Amino acid sequence: MTTISAPAPPAPPVHPREKFKRRWDKKLSFVATHAVGIALGVIFMLPLLFVFLTSVMKSDQAMTSSLWPTEWHFENFIEVFKKAPLLEYFGNSLLYSALATVGALVSAIPAAYGLAKLRWRGQNLCFMLVVVAMMLPPQVTVVPLYDLWVRLGFTGTLVPLIVPYFFFDAFSIFLLRQFFLTIPKDYLEAAKIDGCNEFRVLTRVLIPMAKPGIAATAMFCFLFTWNDYFGPLLYTGENKDNWPLSLAIASFRGMHHVEWNLTMAATALIMLPVIVLFVFAQKSFVKGITFTGVKG
Repeated sequence: MTTISAPAPPAPPVHPREKFKRRWDKKLSFVATHAVGIALGVIFMLPLLFVFLTSVMKSDQAMTSSLWPTEWHFENFIEVFKKAPLLEYFGNSLLYSALATVGALVSAIPAAYGLAKLRWRGQNLCFMLVVVAMMLPPQVTVVPLYDLWVRLGFTGTLVPLIVPYFFFDAFSIFLLRQFFLTIPKDYLEAAKIDGCNEFRVLTRVLIPMAKPGIAATAMFCFLFTWNDYFGPLLYTGENKDNWPLSLAIASFRGMHHVEWNLTMAATALIMLPVIVLFVFAQKSFVKGITFTGVKG
């Protein structure tokens, strides 16, 4: 004889005040759990907030004890383009960063593949040389490299800044090599069994699987070249037509040293492309960095 159980009684309705209390408890729990991260985020945001607030101030209020604008002057962002050819400098920075990033990836991906997935005599020695090159200060090689570019007649242009990335970038090779090590060899061996040579294994199998690592490497290279000041000062300082933004903003502050509001407005405009790039690529960037240190 089967017994039929009675249906469970419906749950009593939750009072709106109880719902509010539960939501509030969740918010407090989230803040308590991530208190350190929230505090660090606020600290790192303060300089950006200071730059923005100063950029919309009047000239006589900027860099005073008053941190909040008494009047909001958003026309400062238009005024900076009248004071200096920022669009031309922006084009130079974009050309420098984009071509250098492409060059770093073109040269680093095959080198990292050879160090991570192939076995050959002297492999460990070459990897140690890459690590040593990362630790070598760039000022050590300045004199011979500058003499070389002077003899070739390329000083005053962006060529000495871009071309070296097409031959060797130690940090990009190191980062990609560490990421390639996290990819199982079984995929590569299966491709070789199907008849793929090393080039096809690299382009058809490894690169599609290593997109997060490649994206992280590209972002690191782009950010470094976008903010690079020493290289442009050394090679393009004599020719204003080829100045990138990093060099232009320093001279902009010198030309208009009392107009801190315009200087900060120009700084905010320079930071904007990098911030937008990071916002759209942060998932790939974080994923690439996370998997880079899994194997060594």
